[in-house]
Amino acid sequence: MSDKKFRIVFAGTPEFAAESLAAILAADPTQSKFEIIAVYTQPDRPSGRGRKLTPSPVKAVALANNIGVNQPASFKEEGAIGALAWLQPDLMIVAAYGLILPKAVLDIPRLGCINIHASLLPRWRGAAPIQRAIQAGDDQTGITIMQMDVGLDTGDMLLKRAIPITAEDTGGILHDKLAKLGAEAIIDYLQQRLQGPLPAEPQNAALANYAHKLSKDESAINWHDSAASIARCVRAFNPWPVSYTQDQGERVRILAATALPSNSDKAPGTVIIREKNTIAIQCGENALSVELLQLPGSKPLTVNELINGGKPFLQANSQLG
Repeated sequence: MSDKKFRIVFAGTPEFAAESLAAILAADPTQSKFEIIAVYTQPDRPSGRGRKLTPSPVKAVALANNIGVNQPASFKEEGAIGALAWLQPDLMIVAAYGLILPKAVLDIPRLGCINIHASLLPRWRGAAPIQRAIQAGDDQTGITIMQMDVGLDTGDMLLKRAIPITAEDTGGILHDKLAKLGAEAIIDYLQQRLQGPLPAEPQNAALANYAHKLSKDESAINWHDSAASIARCVRAFNPWPVSYTQDQGERVRILAATALPSNSDKAPGTVIIREKNTIAIQCGENALSVELLQLPGSKPLTVNELINGGKPFLQANSQLG
């Protein structure tokens, strides 16, 4: 094996990607045969009450390690493709970058572009594979290292790592697990790639589903759905966009809930139980037990805290939604 190092350009934006970048940079430089020569990330965005321009998590990691950062709004910008080509990368690693890479970009690195994708492809392609896996009731998910092509997450699969989805996993918890797994998987891939190309497995498009981007509009609870379906949405949409219902004209956010194997003759959306530690709401099938909720302008509350605090929400026999 040659002593020459792989010249890598890393492209990513959120915390999910930053964990992989940090793992690559943390590799022992005396042993590692790859180096990050530049980082691409989305432009700084306004954040917080002051709407101050804030760098992405990937940019923060790059700057802390004295890595040059490029932030084109798109690769249609004049000179953007030429600037990448000038770097002469051997490989481009992409993780939740948020920009479409045209064929002219994909063709620049000598070894092409690979993607760290948060799903066991081809199960979930698209923007929100972590949350859609929970919402659909999948029992496992994972990371796929994929050779990128001009399609949307359609390239050949090079390496996979799977983990179970537990009943306690929210969108946030599973995101953090997969960010760590993605960092481990990309280091594993790079170490194997140094020895030669990995076998490429084509995807079966017939097994693919599109993981649509999350939207605030879909977080309103439809009480005519089954309790099991609503409970999965509550988990998937925590911490964003957060499932909610309307009560007395106010938005009540449901942060944690489980399905109960019970029914009543009440209409869906009716509070059928309101006791010391239990609030249950009739659904289209079975009932939903609320465990953690949040009122407007309030911190998250357990059912016990809601009732003991005298908050007049989710009263017995009230109709929600």
